[in-house]
Formats: sequence, C-alpha cells, structure tokens
Amino acid sequence: MNKILYGQILMPGSLKKAEAQEKRVRKGFWKTLKKAASRLPFLNEVIAGYYCALDPRTPARARGILLAALAYFVMPIDLIPDFLAGVGFTDDIAVLTAAFTAIRGNLKERHFLAAKDAINRMERDDPEPDTKSGSGE
Repeated sequence: MNKILYGQILMPGSLKKAEAQEKRVRKGFWKTLKKAASRLPFLNEVIAGYYCALDPRTPARARGILLAALAYFVMPIDLIPDFLAGVGFTDDIAVLTAAFTAIRGNLKERHFLAAKDAINRMERDDPEPDTKSGSGE
C-alpha cells in the first residue's frame, strides 16, 4: 500500500483530479455512509459536507478539500481498513475532521437542511437522496 499523508489527501489538486474525486464520491458516498453511519460521531456534518462539495456555489478550494476528504472516506482501501470493527473508520474520521475544520465557513444552512432531509430519508429507508439536493440547482 502506498504511504498516504493526511496533508496530501486534503490538498486540492488539479481540475482533472477534482473531477475524478467527485465521480468517486458520487459513486460511493451513500453506500459507504450506510456502512459507517453508526460509527460517525458527526453524521449530519458529513452529509452536509457532501452537499457542500457538490454545490457549485462553494469556492473551488473548499470543494477540493471536501472532495479529497470524501474520496478518502469512500476508498475501500486506506490507512486502517474500514472492515476492522471499532477502529476501521478512525482514520476517515480524522481526515473528515481536518477537512471540516479547514472549510467550516463554507458549510451553509442549505447544506445542513439537505443533510437533515437525507437522514430522514435514510431512517424511512427511502431510496438514496437526490445528489442535487442542497446545491441550489
């Protein structure tokens, strides 16, 4: 496994890299979130971060940081494999916490409202929330 440094994960990259990360995040976010939901101490913020990352009104730097952190979250192989009970998502939580600290001012009420709606849908076992919710489109 390649050595992964947190500073590199959170650095926004090229447009091509950001597009690849957005594609990975859109594809794997809800599936990974459902597996990790009971172990994430800040589920609402993670989902709000997802909507913030996909919101075209979010500044490019903040989107890049969030997409990098969320891409790490959905990666099946990372520093601590997610399938390890009790500790599998600790590295993901650390990366997400650092990302949220860096972009805190960019998380808007619309992102939290979309997150609340997504959580309500998840609790009702509705299909995955619309990825455009909360992005103003």
